[in-house]
Amino acid sequence: MPDKPLLDEKQLASALNISVASARRWRLLREGPRFLKIGASVRYRPEDVDAWLKSRPSGGEPRVE
Repeated sequence: MPDKPLLDEKQLASALNISVASARRWRLLREGPRFLKIGASVRYRPEDVDAWLKSRPSGGEPRVE
């Protein structure tokens, strides 16, 4: 059993403040966090979501001149 409960697409969308349609589009295009298919259900491991967020580019870093 996982340490943390798995997230469904609605919970993922809520946590990331995105629409469920965006989560589905990311999944279709293989652009979002890793996911699990359990029967017809899609689930996300919280650690996979965290790893994906850490891999995303970030802005606001000071310029080095």
